[in-house]
Amino acid sequence: MIKGTNRRVVVVRSPDPKIFEEAIFIIREDLFHRGGSPEKIMAEARRSASDYLRKNAKAKDGRKVWARIRGTLFGLAGALAAGAAWLAYHFVRV
Repeated sequence: MIKGTNRRVVVVRSPDPKIFEEAIFIIREDLFHRGGSPEKIMAEARRSASDYLRKNAKAKDGRKVWARIRGTLFGLAGALAAGAAWLAYHFVRV
């Protein structure tokens, strides 16, 4: 929470609200004094949001697939180990 301070922000709305509703960028106070135009600021904000999605969306999808495969493999390995232990106990005891 920012109290007692005025901040300039840029809000970039998402074209697909399934992903995110909006991204909020806080603008540096000295940017307009250095010659930053509103068009350049909006272009940079859109580019940053797009880069973030491109980098993080692929990584999360890949991790979800690996987590499912890894869980299945561990489950299968546990079942095989339990079956092997049961067979060893059954044949050694007989």
